[in-house]
Amino acid sequence: MTLISDFKQALISVILCSIPASGAEPRNADWKVYLGGKERSLYSPLQQINRENVSKLEVAWTYATGDSGEYQANNLIIDGVLYTPSPSRKVIALEAATGRELWKWDPAGERSGKGSGRQRGLVYWENDAGGERRLLTGVGRFLFALDPKTGEVIRDFGDNGSVNLDSGLNTPGVIYQDSLILGGVGGQGAVRALDVRTGKQRWIFHLIPRPGEIGHNTWPKDAYTTATGVMPWCGQSLDEVRGIVYVATKTAEPDFYGGNRHGMNLFANCVVALDAATGKRLWHYQIVHHDLLDKDLPCPPILLTVNHGGRKIDAVAQGTKHGLLFVFNRVTGQPLWPIEERPVPQSDLRGEEAWPTQPFPTKPPPLMRQRYTEADASTISPETYQLTLDRVRASPNLGPFPAPGLNETVMFPGFDGGMEWGGGAADPDGVYYVNINEMPWLLQMVETRRADGTPLLPGERDYMISCGPCHGLDKKGNLAGGFPSLIDVAKRKTLAEIEQVTRDGGGRMPGFPQLSEASRAAILNYVLNENPPPASLQNAGTSTASTSQAPSYAFGGFRRWLDPEGYPAIKPPWGTLNAVDLNTGEIKWKVTLGEYPELTARGIPPTGTENYGGPMVTAGGLLFIGASADEMFRAFDKNTGEILWQTKLPFGGNATPSTYMVDGRQYVVISAGGGKSGRPHGGSLVAFALPQAER
Repeated sequence: MTLISDFKQALISVILCSIPASGAEPRNADWKVYLGGKERSLYSPLQQINRENVSKLEVAWTYATGDSGEYQANNLIIDGVLYTPSPSRKVIALEAATGRELWKWDPAGERSGKGSGRQRGLVYWENDAGGERRLLTGVGRFLFALDPKTGEVIRDFGDNGSVNLDSGLNTPGVIYQDSLILGGVGGQGAVRALDVRTGKQRWIFHLIPRPGEIGHNTWPKDAYTTATGVMPWCGQSLDEVRGIVYVATKTAEPDFYGGNRHGMNLFANCVVALDAATGKRLWHYQIVHHDLLDKDLPCPPILLTVNHGGRKIDAVAQGTKHGLLFVFNRVTGQPLWPIEERPVPQSDLRGEEAWPTQPFPTKPPPLMRQRYTEADASTISPETYQLTLDRVRASPNLGPFPAPGLNETVMFPGFDGGMEWGGGAADPDGVYYVNINEMPWLLQMVETRRADGTPLLPGERDYMISCGPCHGLDKKGNLAGGFPSLIDVAKRKTLAEIEQVTRDGGGRMPGFPQLSEASRAAILNYVLNENPPPASLQNAGTSTASTSQAPSYAFGGFRRWLDPEGYPAIKPPWGTLNAVDLNTGEIKWKVTLGEYPELTARGIPPTGTENYGGPMVTAGGLLFIGASADEMFRAFDKNTGEILWQTKLPFGGNATPSTYMVDGRQYVVISAGGGKSGRPHGGSLVAFALPQAER
């Protein structure tokens, strides 16, 4: 027997010995790790709440964070204490059985300053032998270590309690032994391992390869000095026994024009397997070549075991924004089913060299429609049907990989998925559960010059390239998408606040630390309509982004395609929940996720809604998920997809739930912050449990 097999057998023996002899559940069970475990499978063995009694669930407690924003945290529960990062980046500890506040840490007094922006979780580390405990959290560019008992900053970590990462974090890293492995958002892509005690870097893997590193020849020679993006922002998973960390990466930047980054662009849009102890690359697979459509991998890889070809295989499953699921042997990187390279449309933009093919798995089948045809025109009303039919005829969809161009096209699958950051869940039977968006968007590029051929002002050009995709080329923003108008922004924020948010980010906006001060000055001058620039920026110089190296085109902005009533401009379903048997590669069931009551009242069957946040699966036969735009929290039968229970949350549950046991009572908790799909926003925690008499 191999050493690994001996270790796994010993681990199983320890687990079995820890189960009460009666077969009853333990009286206390934690949720110590983001997404339920380092495998990121979102599975719980608890089954006190099950198919037979879930209809009796009631609110056990609620807690108002006092914040309002995109509250997307998957909360940790350790030794009877719940830890949550609030929308303003505070960290709060609550008594997990009652919701009573124990302590609250506010970063406002630290060198990071007050926090803002979505944060999806925390990292907990413990060393039983030494009695060491710490929580790790990101604020702006900084990573802090906190004492879980008190919330106080651990001052011997990094520089007086924090490490400057030079990039933001919205998803926590993963612990391997006494190292924290993490990615980030903003700047150049890299995966790093830090000493969890000191914060010192132990290794780094460059996702934009340097000379001599594998993949360097898939970029222009000097791209590593100028290219940005590729950040593994959605998180990592870990095979702890084998010591392998799996990383899912973003596209290179700019997202929609690659004329200055010809080539395949490794390791953008890749699943990368690294040695967790050294950072050495073990294998990789690129899911999108030379990405031009913002198809960054949106969710962490999930580790699970399946029966395939008559034997058990430890696998890794990766979801995508275009609704395809790629499944690999997690040791060798070999796909479980063949993957075909198929031709895709080519670009007619000057200087662009789109990749001629893209990978398509032969199994599982796509979890959503891969093309918007005339048969997909909306059926909500006769008027909407005709309007959507006319639009798709004028702006046809060219499948999941349209080449960006000056003519508008329907982008479907859309920019937010397919699958999104909520990702999927997997049970020990090898079944993968995931929610899917079927929202059409519109895609169009614009030349970075005026209609009369005269060049744009440096700030105007830089704005179109860096800011226009979210805030609009007209600066009017996109409130439905969470991007505010920049018109008269100087009346709402001080110059110092505006400068800071362009560096560190805030709300939905990532930081842009890679921008030169010259580019930043030019953009601010253009946005604020100031001439000359603000005094603090007068010496910043001329924008480097307006040189010959800058893209010839800019993205026309993220635009959802909505009908005149504000619904997705496509025939339902608009959101689904899916079960995929990864033993066979077949879809087990598919149901709509979410409902608009006003449409149901008109006699329209439930349509599903746009959805953000993921599912959790339990041994009780249940699948819990919020995510939908109707503020509902639901429990489904994991075998059939039947809704067994649902309740209204104070705000949308655009987060992934956690479950735990305290003193023999099982709880299910979800962060309810809303704010997505143009819905109301807040910052509440809601915990559910069975009535005491029903336990």
